[in-house]
Amino acid sequence: MEDKQLKEMQELVNILNKHCYNYYVLDNPTISDAEYDALYDKLLKMEKELNIVLEDSPSIRVGGEVLSGFKKHKHKERLYSLDKVNTKEGLFKWVRDIKEHYDEARFSVEYKFDGLNLCLVYNNGKLQTAVTRGDGFEGEDVTAQVKTVRSVPLKVPYKKEFIVQGEGIMYQSDLDKFNETSNEPLKNVRNAVAGAIRNLDPKETAKRKIQIYFYAIPYIEEKGLINTQYDVEEFLHNNGFKNLRASYLSTFEQIENKIDEIDEIKHSLDFVIDGAVIKVDDYKIRNELGETIKHPRWAMAYKFEAEEKSTNLNGIEWQVGKFGKITPIAILEPVELAGALISRATLNNMNDIERKQVQCPCRVFVRRSNEVIPEILSLAELTNDSKPIEAPKNCPCCGEKLVIKGANIFCINEECPDQIKGKIVNSVSKKGLNIEGVSEKTIDIFYEQLNIRHFKDLYYLKKEDLQDLEGFRDKKIDNFFESLENSKELDFSNFIYALNIANVGVKVSKDLANTYGTMERLHKATYEELINIYDIGETLAQGVYDYFQNEDNIKLINEVLSLGFKFKDIEDKRTDHLFTGKKVVLTGSLEKYTRQEATNILEKLGAQVLSAVSKKCDYVLCGENAGSKLEKAEKLGIEILTEEEFDKLIEE
Repeated sequence: MEDKQLKEMQELVNILNKHCYNYYVLDNPTISDAEYDALYDKLLKMEKELNIVLEDSPSIRVGGEVLSGFKKHKHKERLYSLDKVNTKEGLFKWVRDIKEHYDEARFSVEYKFDGLNLCLVYNNGKLQTAVTRGDGFEGEDVTAQVKTVRSVPLKVPYKKEFIVQGEGIMYQSDLDKFNETSNEPLKNVRNAVAGAIRNLDPKETAKRKIQIYFYAIPYIEEKGLINTQYDVEEFLHNNGFKNLRASYLSTFEQIENKIDEIDEIKHSLDFVIDGAVIKVDDYKIRNELGETIKHPRWAMAYKFEAEEKSTNLNGIEWQVGKFGKITPIAILEPVELAGALISRATLNNMNDIERKQVQCPCRVFVRRSNEVIPEILSLAELTNDSKPIEAPKNCPCCGEKLVIKGANIFCINEECPDQIKGKIVNSVSKKGLNIEGVSEKTIDIFYEQLNIRHFKDLYYLKKEDLQDLEGFRDKKIDNFFESLENSKELDFSNFIYALNIANVGVKVSKDLANTYGTMERLHKATYEELINIYDIGETLAQGVYDYFQNEDNIKLINEVLSLGFKFKDIEDKRTDHLFTGKKVVLTGSLEKYTRQEATNILEKLGAQVLSAVSKKCDYVLCGENAGSKLEKAEKLGIEILTEEEFDKLIEE
């Protein structure tokens, strides 16, 4: 039995080592981190049960092999990887075990970056060497590459020898810009950074605008200077290193709340984090806790639920949008992602398919974040059966010949059933009229059997119209008409969204509602007024203007309004406050408010809350662990508000 288990273990080790080679040496991963972690955890369990560790097991080393193209460099102090937990229960046990022996212990909580681990050696106030972590004992000398990172100081005030450790990352916005013009798009930020730092040509490194955030000092010549993690942060700050301040907490409840907070704001950051790192603050306690063969006992990584995995793409389905745009939808082998079973994901258009080199069938990386529609990130592997995907020539719904407009393909038949049904679905959604119990299937039935062609037609229906329809019983019919009646009282912005004006989504609907307040004023809006609203460009301004100049559209709006629609009062917005008419960006995590609460307060005071920092911003409201938005605001000279200052202003 043991021979069979040993054989199984060796096969598992071989698989893991193959993936390690793809990930660390070739910088070309073929499975996601979550899938690798699952295989790795299985190996650890087998090693524990059999009390055997094979000589080539990945569990006895950290990181990957050194590329032959780089000079090797031995680390002065061994670098360890972090142990990890995926559950609050596991983290609680780790904290509890430490607190049992060190009741006075407090912990730092910081972001767990998803990038490339790097160590920089300084002496005589100058950068001497930059090295990848490698296997923990020696890494690759990437000094020339790291010197291209503009945020890395080449000279520092401190003159004695020390080593700093950090994570090389790439801002998501920089990755997106790079991929827009790249012939071979980068799979993700981690892959982008690894490929940049471990590129033999430093000029190529410079093109990718790498950043390095520092968080540790593995060695410093002057003993006794660094005694806590807080001391580390102070040293880094005083010597000009890029660093995000950690939170310092004493109880598990505080740590748990902080992790939840980080989880909530992670998608607003311009860089990728996949968890939080919790460390014992005091070095004396760290020294007493010590390390295992691979991990320090005084630190733990808490990993968030996986949002990216690889799976098989088995087919492509072409979907007709409400404005006729034909979108390719990938049919996937079902995969668990961010708490949901995913079997479909979007590919934007043929350009996207070609840029990501996706064929059918193949294996792809897919990502899902919160409630965001799952998307294909990139190709993982082709198969022997893989063939290029061809664009359709005719509409998959109505059969009309398709038209190419820029990067997209369109069906221009306004009577196309899928377009008509798509607009009705959009109108009745929560973002629009919020008519409950009306699904896509319901709209299909209404279209086919009741000749519904616009959302206004729903308000002319009678109970007897629904009695013979499949799935409609007395209670469901009553609920439908009650919801229909309730939908007549709604926010003005929801009504604008329900009109299906091209390119007008939730945010622009809110901006138009906040700017004009009534349908009469919006109807009279000029092109010049519209283009001055933040985030509304020339094309969108022209589209909105043209919509309200169309007599048929105005006739339709008047008909709908005559059915008894009432907009909730939006005239209670303040018009005499400091924030009135101002543009505000939120960044970092606030203590007193959630982001939505702060947004609601600002909008109530007449402000416009933006997602990105630009010269047009008036204020940046800054919480803890603010990232690139704060840096950009400082460079542009935009006024920065602390949460305390924000409180005082809204009280006034």
